[in-house]
Amino acid sequence: MSTIPIAPGARRARAFSVLAAVALLLTTVLGYSSHGVSAASKQSPNLYRAVLSYKAVQDNYYLPDSKLYRPFYPMSGGNPYSYVWPFSQAYAMTNDVAGLPRVGRTYSDDVQARIAGLAPYYSSNGRAPNDAIQPNFPSPPGYDSYVNPPYGNSGDKFYDDNDWIGLDFVQTYYMTGDTAALDKAKEIFALQIAGWDTHTDHPCPGGVFWTQASWSQDRNTVSNAPAAELGFHLYTITKDQQYFDWAKKMYDWVNTCMRAPNGLYFDHISLSGDVEKTLWSYNQGTMIGANVLLYRITGQRQYLRQAEQIAEAAMEYYGTAGRLWRQDPIFNTIFFRNLLQLEAVNHDTKYRQMMQSYADEVWKIRDPETGLFVWEPYKPLDLNQQAAMVQIYALLAWDPRDYQKIT
Repeated sequence: MSTIPIAPGARRARAFSVLAAVALLLTTVLGYSSHGVSAASKQSPNLYRAVLSYKAVQDNYYLPDSKLYRPFYPMSGGNPYSYVWPFSQAYAMTNDVAGLPRVGRTYSDDVQARIAGLAPYYSSNGRAPNDAIQPNFPSPPGYDSYVNPPYGNSGDKFYDDNDWIGLDFVQTYYMTGDTAALDKAKEIFALQIAGWDTHTDHPCPGGVFWTQASWSQDRNTVSNAPAAELGFHLYTITKDQQYFDWAKKMYDWVNTCMRAPNGLYFDHISLSGDVEKTLWSYNQGTMIGANVLLYRITGQRQYLRQAEQIAEAAMEYYGTAGRLWRQDPIFNTIFFRNLLQLEAVNHDTKYRQMMQSYADEVWKIRDPETGLFVWEPYKPLDLNQQAAMVQIYALLAWDPRDYQKIT
């Protein structure tokens, strides 16, 4: 895909059009006068930032004819469409703007467009990772890492990619009652079960593998903790015991095999038993969320205490030595999403305060001409990082009473 250079004057014109569109939305839906839009940005800054940032993503990345997204801005060759992992975060941001107070209903068609846009990634191709030792172990259907023909040449299935999509579907169900989305979430959980390591002679036996790709046999926190969250959500909705039992197995595996001495969680373990000890922020977030869901299901305060302990350890760790700023922005967004789920049950606003501080700092690196966030390590600008910030501003603008709808 070629990139058309944009002259400075045209860039300013496009930036003005984004602002004008946001002004129109705030004027018509929220009832502000044309002179009151700047006041609205002060009265509801997170809502204003969410709407503005979402519009910038759609203008610079979205391809309405295919309902897909570009991976970068500006484009300079390479794959013309995003991988499914950034697409899953674009779906999450769309769910989140659809939950904005008063303006959210204007995004309901966009949520359906995200669901339609997932179709080119969907396939029944692949073999579960146990295939290397247990031939002909078929994979249930799910979402490939890249689009299938005619858009692209497909890719391996990653279990964490599918976890995020499953959680997106559950949030859509919570917000709209869309049973088709719920059915898709159930299908994705069947894929996670098929990715469970069945070989008891492996170090730390069990766990969902990270990918079906032949070049990795790792089992990761990120392929198990969000899968556990998905299973606990499905149990909450359906009361089908299989979802709880499998989710608890995944949760227990992470606690047994990935927990660090400081109470946080390492990244993954190989089949040789080597543990990758990087402490990514999203891994802490998903285990906070899994514990919150266990507390909501069982009423057992030990799970709430563990969620709070992980949150305290994570806030201390990432709040010092600039560690939060060395994390990928989308990792921090997932961390914050789960902190808000914890706030929903213990009503402690310090988690949201940390998130707000981060959001305020990132707003300072926004390019006023494109409306995009200029993360220095990421050039060209990555869809994932932009979608991450839309999620943050949107969720900060939500009514906290709705945080139990976050996944």
